[in-house]
Amino acid sequence: MTTQYVDRRGFLRIAGAAGITAALAACGGPTTTAPGAGPAAPEQLDYTGVKPAPEITFWSNNPGGSQAVTQQIIDAFHASQKDIKVSLVSAGKDYEEIAQKFQTAQTGGALPDLVVLSDVWWFRYKMLGSIIPLDALISAVGIETADYRQQLLADYQYGDAQWALPWARSTPLFYYNKAHWAAAGLPDRAPATWAEFAEWAPKLQAANAGLQHPFQLPALAGYAGWTFQNVLWGHGGGWSKDFDVTCDSPESVSAIRFLQDAVYTGKWAGVASKDSADDLSAGAVSATVSSTGSLVGILKAAKFDVGAGFLPGGPAATSPVCPTGGAGVGIPKAISKERQLAAATFLKFLTSPENTVTFAGATGYMPVRTSADTAGLIAKSPLSKIAIDQLAVTRVQDRARVFFPGADQEMAKTCAKILTQQADVATELAALKTTLTGIFDREVKPRI
Repeated sequence: MTTQYVDRRGFLRIAGAAGITAALAACGGPTTTAPGAGPAAPEQLDYTGVKPAPEITFWSNNPGGSQAVTQQIIDAFHASQKDIKVSLVSAGKDYEEIAQKFQTAQTGGALPDLVVLSDVWWFRYKMLGSIIPLDALISAVGIETADYRQQLLADYQYGDAQWALPWARSTPLFYYNKAHWAAAGLPDRAPATWAEFAEWAPKLQAANAGLQHPFQLPALAGYAGWTFQNVLWGHGGGWSKDFDVTCDSPESVSAIRFLQDAVYTGKWAGVASKDSADDLSAGAVSATVSSTGSLVGILKAAKFDVGAGFLPGGPAATSPVCPTGGAGVGIPKAISKERQLAAATFLKFLTSPENTVTFAGATGYMPVRTSADTAGLIAKSPLSKIAIDQLAVTRVQDRARVFFPGADQEMAKTCAKILTQQADVATELAALKTTLTGIFDREVKPRI
């Protein structure tokens, strides 16, 4: 979740809110039901008698600097069996680039056998008919879905089908500078609510000379739609409820106005231009919210003791107010059953209890299996326990962000106007509702 807004523009021209219709036409489009009729039953393939292909490719953008550890897991897979060879392909520097390359491959060129799908991209590929439901493969290779963390597994479920498996999964965490906290005489913990932090902020500013801000809001591109769900939910609002857009509700307006007031009235919050985790690590700010995938990097870069805690709550709710995030792995539709079966065989190994701990230890992402032995991980990095414990109180993201093509970018643009240009909150959120509702009516409603 660390991409910059400019990186998204190329793909928006291909598969954004305005372009997905053309892409669907080019690909023939999936079988759909009439609007309001509910999702069509997904086609399930039969793998009886199918022999796995001997070679497959895995396309990844190497989230969280994961190329080395992913290759380590691939090497272990090769050592465990001799029938399937996996080649890791770096298919982009971020989720948007890999999505662009995957989309381009639909109309010509070599498709991968496994592909990384971020939380805001997988559903459009379900609508495009570019990926398959995994249920038949899960059964064929014996993947125990009951052992996956169900709130992470549920992020890829729609229409009684499983469209991807969780892999590089994250939640936001509240990170803080313990030295700044101590200088201000604050308790060594994250604030329970944002109102409590607003009370702490002047003490942090007064006790730490040269501080830019007590708190740094994350860079809006890629983060606003994701992390601000925490504040929205804490106020009883949200981007949407199911498929109904609610970003202009009184509760949602109150939540975003709270953020604007933090920047312009209370002046205890700034807005990161690039990566707020870097600002925290440099000691320029006292706290921020960033992905668990930033944990390893923050700990390496910071010259002070780093604290972490659950996301703060709001006046209406203190739990669950933490969204899940990150990426899963899916399997393309337009490849042979042999390749699909081989891909699922490796996917089972990739997300095994042992390998999910290996991956988490190297990146800061979350172990996706409940049976994973995290004792060694926690002993090496005690803060990882906070991230793991917070998984129990996470909430599946609002559909408007993850199911509406291009919605995340629209949320970021709206938040930028509010938080960097001091635009009127109610007016901007009303306009956002119109935009999001239009995306749903044009691009989603006819295909669900």
